[in-house]
Amino acid sequence: MNHVVLTGDRPTGPLHLGHYFGSLANRVRLQDTYEMYVLIADYQVITDRDLPGAIQQNIDALLLDYLAVGIDPAKVTIFQHSAIPELNQLMLPFLSLISVAELGRNPTVKDEIAHSSQQVVSGLMFTYPVHQAADILFCKGTLVPVGKDQLPHVETTRLVARRFNERYGPVFPVPEAMMGEQPLLPGLGGGKMSKSRGNAIALSATEDETAALIRKAPTDSERLITFDPENRPGVASLLTLASLCLGRTQQELADEIGDGGASRLKALATEAVNEFLAPIRARRREHTVAEARKVLGEGNAAARERAIKTLDEVRAAMGF
Repeated sequence: MNHVVLTGDRPTGPLHLGHYFGSLANRVRLQDTYEMYVLIADYQVITDRDLPGAIQQNIDALLLDYLAVGIDPAKVTIFQHSAIPELNQLMLPFLSLISVAELGRNPTVKDEIAHSSQQVVSGLMFTYPVHQAADILFCKGTLVPVGKDQLPHVETTRLVARRFNERYGPVFPVPEAMMGEQPLLPGLGGGKMSKSRGNAIALSATEDETAALIRKAPTDSERLITFDPENRPGVASLLTLASLCLGRTQQELADEIGDGGASRLKALATEAVNEFLAPIRARRREHTVAEARKVLGEGNAAARERAIKTLDEVRAAMGF
């Protein structure tokens, strides 16, 4: 079976090292093995917020991040929601296959509602899993790289595919979640690395910006550096950051620093991150926004061609 992989991001701001180690590095590996679609989910930005923000600026930044980390548009189709009306049209028949109760029970939807910045929760929030089903099934996706928190969405997609096939005939594959050993990179000071929490290092950060962020990262006053995530989250986050960039364990780095204290730890982390980001920064300088938009235009055309074909199959199966 020739697998098709669907993955993507919402354009809400620059991607950071947490994204790189959590998903981007895996995409670069997978692009040599599978047919891959990378979605810029611009319509999903308004799922949990009232306004999309600087949407075009964020899309441009996302495209440059993709090219900088090594995602190859010759191997991968990069496209955006709003450019593929046929993909979004699949939501209508798909919504008829899922009950309101099933949507309401989705744990990811419940979590998104709890953390929503909207004044009133919109209907789009409840249809979010079905929209993701359309994302995956429009290209006949068979593998979906996800973290544990996104598994309920893949289950909804599997349910949609099975019910459509049972009701109208075999059109869609039933996709599988691709669960990998994706390392969790804590933010500076501990907790989840997140743009909204201000504890992330963007892939587009300069050497000086990176150094400033690490310099301000909270640690503690103990001189002896140890890896103790529970009691020393700030120290542990910097050790983890450096370990992922250097390909060494946190304990090895802690032993190396010894009683050098926070200043030595931060110097090591800064050097490790800047060295790691150097080739990414170099590739970023090779591309312009105009080039990135051209890549997106070509990807949109290819994705739309695929979506039209799938929608035609759906209409025929349903008797329209």
